[in-house]
Amino acid sequence: MGVGVLSDTELIAILLGNGHKGTNVLELAGNVLVAVDGLEGLAKADASDLDELCGLGEAKTCRLLAATELGKRLAMAEPARRMRLSDADAVADYLMPRMRYLDKEHFSAVIVNTKNQVLKVLDIAVGSLSQAIVHPRELFKAAIKAGAAGVIVAHNHPSGDPYPSQGDIQLTSRLRKTGDLLGIELIDHIVIGDGSYVSFKRQNWFQGSTLTGASRVVR
Repeated sequence: MGVGVLSDTELIAILLGNGHKGTNVLELAGNVLVAVDGLEGLAKADASDLDELCGLGEAKTCRLLAATELGKRLAMAEPARRMRLSDADAVADYLMPRMRYLDKEHFSAVIVNTKNQVLKVLDIAVGSLSQAIVHPRELFKAAIKAGAAGVIVAHNHPSGDPYPSQGDIQLTSRLRKTGDLLGIELIDHIVIGDGSYVSFKRQNWFQGSTLTGASRVVR
């Protein structure tokens, strides 16, 4: 009947291959899901989590981590025809699988051509739990090298709350001014939370330097 009819537990059991002494593979798979709090927890888990919480051992841990990484890459895979990002919703849908589960703040750039078709996605900086330091030259050096007509920047908030900080909006203003000088449009800045996002362009935050009075609107 195909793998589509299998439960999450059964799929994980296939990846694990076998159980432990006294625990069959289906029970072990169920224990893993409980320990990491479901599939979302599995997507966020690292090797130490799976070893400490589940005692899986190196081989089983590697298989599970490889499977979750493949899932993330599949969600981000470029189709044979270049994807066109028409609005903030399309950008967020494209980036959410890649960025929502990251445990540190990552700053990325989506490089697009004149038709807003994706040329590539670049990781510009990785920071701490709450901050990724980005300099305009790092972003636009990469954008020029990639032949960008425009750039959509994005970063995640590991807290899950996508509402931007004052630092986020000040950085966006600097990036936009630099892009204007170089002839590379900063199309939008998307802040990714856990299943929600904020678009700077949609909120009309490109022009100002403060969030005072800005409406708290997320998808």
